[in-house]
Amino acid sequence: MRFGIAIQNFPEGAIISMPLKSEGLSKTKAFLYGTLSGIVEPIGAIITILLTKAIVPVLPYLLSFAAGAMIYVVVEELIPEAQEGEHSNLATIGVAIGFVIMMVLDVALG
Repeated sequence: MRFGIAIQNFPEGAIISMPLKSEGLSKTKAFLYGTLSGIVEPIGAIITILLTKAIVPVLPYLLSFAAGAMIYVVVEELIPEAQEGEHSNLATIGVAIGFVIMMVLDVALG
């Protein structure tokens, strides 16, 4: 489980840090802001642990909502933007490879 979270967190920090660096912030500040962007995860984990009895019954609904929100963002924003330009097939191939890796990790890590 920790391995899967780490796989997700590294690109998440990079998505924050790289544009900040390209806008002129120092490497240190960009890295710090990228790192701080993930601070909500341990805070949310602590709150969830404290509210476990209340959260467990509605957890499937909360997870479904989160998954639906992520799918919406991908369909609404990322896919149309990725299909622009002359190398649009690379984005499609990247999505397919990412999906295969995700499925392999899901089966392998249970």
